[in-house]
Amino acid sequence: MKRTNLLLIMVDQWRLDGLGATGGWAHTPNLDALVSEGTLFDNCLTNSPVCIPARLSFATGLYPHNTGVWGNVQHDMPADTETWMQAIQQAGYRTSLIGKSHLHRHEGDLRDREHLMNAYGFDDVDEIPGPRRSMYIRSNMTENWERLGLWEKYTTDYEERFANKPYVAKPSALPLEQYADVYVGQQTKKYLQDYNDDKPWFCTVSFGGPHEPWDAPEPYASMYSPGDMPKPIPNSPIDPGAPKGFLNTLYKTGNSHSPEISDEEISRMRANYAGNITLIDEQIGEIIQVLKDKDEWEHTAVIFVSDHGEMNGDHGLIYKENFYNGAVKVPLIVRIPGEQGGPLIGNRYSEMVEWFDVGPTLCELAGGELNLRMGQQFGKSLVDVIKDPHKVHREEALCEIHNEIMIQNKEWKMALNGNGIPYMLFDLKKDPEERNNLAGKPEAESITHLLRDRLLQRLVSSQNQSSHLTIT
Repeated sequence: MKRTNLLLIMVDQWRLDGLGATGGWAHTPNLDALVSEGTLFDNCLTNSPVCIPARLSFATGLYPHNTGVWGNVQHDMPADTETWMQAIQQAGYRTSLIGKSHLHRHEGDLRDREHLMNAYGFDDVDEIPGPRRSMYIRSNMTENWERLGLWEKYTTDYEERFANKPYVAKPSALPLEQYADVYVGQQTKKYLQDYNDDKPWFCTVSFGGPHEPWDAPEPYASMYSPGDMPKPIPNSPIDPGAPKGFLNTLYKTGNSHSPEISDEEISRMRANYAGNITLIDEQIGEIIQVLKDKDEWEHTAVIFVSDHGEMNGDHGLIYKENFYNGAVKVPLIVRIPGEQGGPLIGNRYSEMVEWFDVGPTLCELAGGELNLRMGQQFGKSLVDVIKDPHKVHREEALCEIHNEIMIQNKEWKMALNGNGIPYMLFDLKKDPEERNNLAGKPEAESITHLLRDRLLQRLVSSQNQSSHLTIT
């Protein structure tokens, strides 16, 4: 019997509502078709709303309070780190990564650290930096840009953007065929077309978009009318006497996360973002067509997920690094071929999911075992709930950034600052746009205690020998 191949499609900074199936303002016909053949998890939260800690958690099944990496710092995941990718290798798969990983430092030449990617569990690697780092980091992609005389144009364009208005929306200086997300899509197509190993394959295709800056190339830059984009969630007045956290830092004058940006600029930014989303969706469609042409589609399980979201002007913010849903809720689609897809085919699952649950899911689909020498991991496979959607996968999800922690269930969200004081509290049923912060309000005292107790229980259960969090 032919073993199931595994395709993991990762994107960077893609909001939950950035699917046609969830928001309707961006056209994603290929991903919508994937939803119709699989399960859409619409309550998936990232473990950290910024790249490096999120991806480190993804690879290890550990929270930032375990890894000690709470923000975008220069970090190399140690070569002896135990990962679920290794377990898939040990189950007899040939593994590959094409695109962005950010599991080690983005500096110098990424190819000089390919041995780390091999140690993490990837046999074949064609790694690229993120959009900003592609200004000066060497990879197969940037070497090709240099050979074509495009790298200097790319760098000059980015230097101008970030010296003026980083959030400006204008087409890339690169031609469409050289744009990073096109490079990742086309290299993946070639890899899968040429694959002839007897082993089943596990391929991670990791797009760097739709991460800012907003530079989708033509014709995607002009594909959407700014006037058709949804209006941002307004920023609510901040109570000067309310408890404060890292979010308040983002609103300080001069912070790049809260620029003085007009409604028109937000609409243009969102239209360009939607264009990049559609570009990536079309690349995904081409990859899927390769598998259909090779008669492998019915033997391939597919997972699509983003590492975190993008505020896109909501609450007066751009980028991420906060606990609002625009930054923490991410799209997750799981498509398992044939009858294995279970009763949720074409439906949604709305219980809480954490993004590092993807790794154990893929591991179980591969028939692998997470035999960890150094300690436990906290991701949970989704296979059981795909088979039985009446099961509750998680009662709540945890998210962490800058030594702060958030707990969120289907009804409530609460975030604690670095001193353990709640400074964000939202009734998600009554206030889905998170505009009425109840933190510190007398009427919210009872729910605050309940959430705090539940958070402490979760923290106690997720401590291990590497924990970097002290519980009081």
